[in-house]
Amino acid sequence: MTPLRSVVCGVGGYLPARVMRNAELANMVDTSDEWIVERSGIHERRIVADGEMTSDLALQAARAALTHAGMDAQEIDLIVLATATPDQTFPATATKVQAALGIKQGAAFDVQAVCSGFVYALAVANNFIAMGQFQKALVIGAETFSRLLDWQDRTTCVLFGDGAGAMVLKAGPFTETLADRGILTTHLYADGRHHDLLYVDGGPSSTGTTGHLRMNGREVFKHAVNNLTQAVNEALSATGLSASGIDWIVPHQANKRIIDATARKLGIPLEKVVQTVGQHGNTSAASIPLALDAAVRDGRIKTGDLVLLEAMGGGFTWGSALIRW
Repeated sequence: MTPLRSVVCGVGGYLPARVMRNAELANMVDTSDEWIVERSGIHERRIVADGEMTSDLALQAARAALTHAGMDAQEIDLIVLATATPDQTFPATATKVQAALGIKQGAAFDVQAVCSGFVYALAVANNFIAMGQFQKALVIGAETFSRLLDWQDRTTCVLFGDGAGAMVLKAGPFTETLADRGILTTHLYADGRHHDLLYVDGGPSSTGTTGHLRMNGREVFKHAVNNLTQAVNEALSATGLSASGIDWIVPHQANKRIIDATARKLGIPLEKVVQTVGQHGNTSAASIPLALDAAVRDGRIKTGDLVLLEAMGGGFTWGSALIRW
């Protein structure tokens, strides 16, 4: 079997209408705009409306990505949706998006790797396409993290927001040259020993409740910078490329301090780092595709650019993907 390469042919994003700025949070918990910006770089985030679900956000992002790709939904034969906040315990939120798009063929399922979810989902879809099992895929990251927050915990409730982003992939011929478009390499990691540093204190088989997000921010920061640097270096080593050759790095938008520290450790100028955390907050699995959508729409990311994605999330999970756009 001749291997194939996954080529990006469209991206899209969707944000809920409601904007929650730091000043509003300052009226809810003991915090301030200055405190939040200094520690995270976040100025505002989006919050879903009553009755608005993760699948609703995912569907809008998917439609935007299909439009950008100039592709009809009926051409899609694989949907991989990354989320830690599904509509229901089951069925998979991806199947709801599939039905809403009118797709009756192929496969649709969810991936759960929290903030690393989109990179995990991208790697899964890429492997299916590379082996010729599917031809055209929708990869989606969608979250309604506001529904997991303890709004009295200022260390967590100020950081997260809701949103969705999507990418359309199609099979293309595999070539040995790294100059051709497509996903060049992906790298995934996990270390479950760090469960207690970032988790949700609920679940169907433990408490029978949704639970709330809990985090040891100081420890997460230390692990994040080291793990993300490792994932990026692995991607560069696998391809023989150097950090200086990267046109854009699109990180998980967790915290501006983490993003800046990782870039410095890698020796990548901040001018090459796409950052949307100030406007979106941490949207978990949705953050990378939302940032990609923003950078493509404003013209920063262009065809032929070398784009590096990296993320870390609860578990811990982390990973990277290197793409010739």
